[in-house]
Amino acid sequence: MRSAGMDSASMVGAEVSLRIDGREVSVAAGTSVAAAIAMSGSPVTRRSVGGMPRAPLCGMGVCHECRVCIDDLPHQLACQTPCAAGMRVLTAQSQEAR
Repeated sequence: MRSAGMDSASMVGAEVSLRIDGREVSVAAGTSVAAAIAMSGSPVTRRSVGGMPRAPLCGMGVCHECRVCIDDLPHQLACQTPCAAGMRVLTAQSQEAR
């Protein structure tokens, strides 16, 4: 999310820190949650009904394969959500560990 009064020039080089499956990750401001998940090691966001690993497919919010839990809200589209400082993201990986 952009802060009021912050233009794109001042965001260049800025980073935000968030937690993905309990691990702290820092990414460039403006990065989507889906991209942050992929950069953190595994692109898997959820499991199908049959248990198969799923990952973002379309990148524009149509396929819904990128659904994750963000800040305790389930079924959020990771490809359409920009990373925010302090955000907590849970994927199928962390939900399986429970």
